Amino acid sequence: MEEMTALQKKWAEQTAQEEQEMRDQLDPKNMDQSVIDRIPKPTGWRLVVLPFKPPRKTKGGLLLAEQAIEKQQVATVCGYVVDTGPLAYADTEKFPDGAWCKKGDWVVFARYAGARINIEGGEIRILNDDEILATISDPEDIMHMV
Repeated sequence: MEEMTALQKKWAEQTAQEEQEMRDQLDPKNMDQSVIDRIPKPTGWRLVVLPFKPPRKTKGGLLLAEQAIEKQQVATVCGYVVDTGPLAYADTEKFPDGAWCKKGDWVVFARYAGARINIEGGEIRILNDDEILATISDPEDIMHMV
């Protein structure tokens, strides 16, 4: 295998750093606390979910067109549970096995489910507790590139 030139090494380091910054930016766990404090608090049986934002680059390093990114965001059915209301999953008759998800989980929901609320940098969704279809470990596992 050929040894990398200094320029190639620098480019690889910069690309790796940009990819890590993008992953950190997309991770809701790394959200600025001031943004989290401004997100509405769910009431009753509702959950606040932050829809998954697809990466702007493919794994091969190609930048995606803005239209492709917007198309993916509209089709997003994955989100991060930011908060749950005090009555979410409290109905033991409806949820005999307990909560379907909790704060900090990645979930799947129907495309048009919940109320959409625009916030700085995107949108959030307020969903009813029974609108969660599944939990997942990583939204990139089920998202398809356009």
